[in-house]
Amino acid sequence: MSTQAADHRLRLLHLEDSELDHELTLAHLQRGGLDVTARRVDNEADFLVALDEPWDVIVSDYNLPGFSGLVALDLLMARGNDTPFILVSGEIGEDTAVEAMRNGASDYLLKNNLARLVPALLHAVEASESRRARMRADRQLGESQQRLHELAQHLQTSIERERAAIAREIHDDVGGSLTALKFDLAWIARHSDSKEVSERVQGALETVTAAIESSQRIMLNLRPAILEQGLLAALQWMAAQFERRTGIVCLFRAPAQAVPLAPGVPLVAYRAAQEALTNVSKHAQATQVSIDLSMAGGVLSLEISDNGRGLSPEDLAKARSFGIRGLHERARTVGGWVDLSSGATGTTMILSVPLDRSGGAVDAAGEQSAGSREQDEWGNS
Repeated sequence: MSTQAADHRLRLLHLEDSELDHELTLAHLQRGGLDVTARRVDNEADFLVALDEPWDVIVSDYNLPGFSGLVALDLLMARGNDTPFILVSGEIGEDTAVEAMRNGASDYLLKNNLARLVPALLHAVEASESRRARMRADRQLGESQQRLHELAQHLQTSIERERAAIAREIHDDVGGSLTALKFDLAWIARHSDSKEVSERVQGALETVTAAIESSQRIMLNLRPAILEQGLLAALQWMAAQFERRTGIVCLFRAPAQAVPLAPGVPLVAYRAAQEALTNVSKHAQATQVSIDLSMAGGVLSLEISDNGRGLSPEDLAKARSFGIRGLHERARTVGGWVDLSSGATGTTMILSVPLDRSGGAVDAAGEQSAGSREQDEWGNS
């Protein structure tokens, strides 16, 4: 036979009270070319003990003294055992057969039609092996996806820490050097009587001033120090800066009183808003943007919507749309999620983060998320 089940010895557990019927069953299997190792049991106690061993298939009589095939099937299912189960009976009604199949039986046969036993057994074994292979593949895929999510979250946290380190270096080294240079140039300007020197110094002062402003802007993008004043103040400032820089009207709505949040949550919300506004300025062709911050039912919600051209399904499905994927992964670091919808009237992004009573992000188990804890450390560094 070409089937995989026929290529190796099958372990068969036979629930049967008649030794003659047991021998007849084995004879049919041998005539079908199967190499079978079988054990016969005829009561519930022996059946339960036998289930502790691995079996390729179980063939069960329907009626046994003080026991039945349906009860045996229930016991098998209660253990979470997915061994194929074939029910055999001298008389079995259609309703009973349907009930057995509904409860997990692989097949049912009449004892006067054992010619079907070999193909039914092979089909049941192959279906079981395929199901197990599919379950293993699904489990491995799930584990792989979980590892990818963990890696993405680790990268997001590492990026924030690296940004903080770079911002400190710019502030301490570059910023300090530029400030000292500005003082030196100002001293030269005050003590020079040469018009040409004064003009060159003035030009150098303007260049240094522009460099200081650029370094401050870079530091702000790398590490939003404004978040130290709270998420509400940071989003207000971001909205005002966005409107001033792009000319796009930016409406901001939020609770009158700021809610205390764990440091990881404001950072995620700030970065999500930053990414959304960047996309609006680059792609949306919008004339107005709305930023709505709210917290109800223990969930922080940040909604950013525009009246631009919207995103097509092709835009959302781009293989290199890492900005959108980054939003989802960033939200996962604090147990949150992102909903993105788009149409002819514009695009809306909603960040939702479940919070505990203290304002910390919680994961699915109700505990403060690892990503939030890691970013708390960053925020307090």
